[in-house]
Amino acid sequence: MAKLTKKRKEALTKFDPNGSYTLADAAKILKEISTTKFDASVDIDIRLGVDPRKADQMVRGVTALPHGTGKKIRVLVLCSPDREAEAKEAGADYVGLDEYIQKIEGGWTDVDVIITMPTVMAKVGKLGRILGPRGLMPNPKSGTVTLEVGKAVREVKAGKIDFKVDKTGIIHASVGKVSFSPEAIAENAQELINTISRLKPSSSKGTYFKSLHLSSTMSPGLVLDKTTIPGT
Repeated sequence: MAKLTKKRKEALTKFDPNGSYTLADAAKILKEISTTKFDASVDIDIRLGVDPRKADQMVRGVTALPHGTGKKIRVLVLCSPDREAEAKEAGADYVGLDEYIQKIEGGWTDVDVIITMPTVMAKVGKLGRILGPRGLMPNPKSGTVTLEVGKAVREVKAGKIDFKVDKTGIIHASVGKVSFSPEAIAENAQELINTISRLKPSSSKGTYFKSLHLSSTMSPGLVLDKTTIPGT
């Protein structure tokens, strides 16, 4: 068994590892037990009662966090020349098409989100083997393949995130930073939970929200009390 550090031991004295907490209380405790020198991300892990191997039980969607993510999101827009000005005015970090396709084919993926248009997907599609494993491939379901590139850029910059259940039935998502107020963390997490609740597959039987945990980078995880969380 790994030896507990002094900071880890101190953190474990501030909550009950066997207990469960409301979102509000978990957010407060998380701020107290996060010991990183940088502004750590706050993450939520939600285990769902679905079988992701079945197409009709795949849970995937997007939501706009009311308080944003706290991260600087680097956005690349791959678009036709007539939409470049719109993308730049909306705040895109990189805008173009052929030159960026060539850069990506050469191994460049130094962005967080890629937005493109249906009319150029024939060119972008060939990047799937590079972008897919990195979670960067544009997808109409996540709103990253659209003719409204300016609107898409503004939404991503404002805190829109996309999420997808993994092969084990868990959704992992960041809902803010430790520097956020407990209220902001809780409200962001609740918004994500509300969205996932609305996406419950009709073919999913039994308990939908099996468990929820809140944690920050390198902190212990806190079990959330489902009975206190609307929508679960």
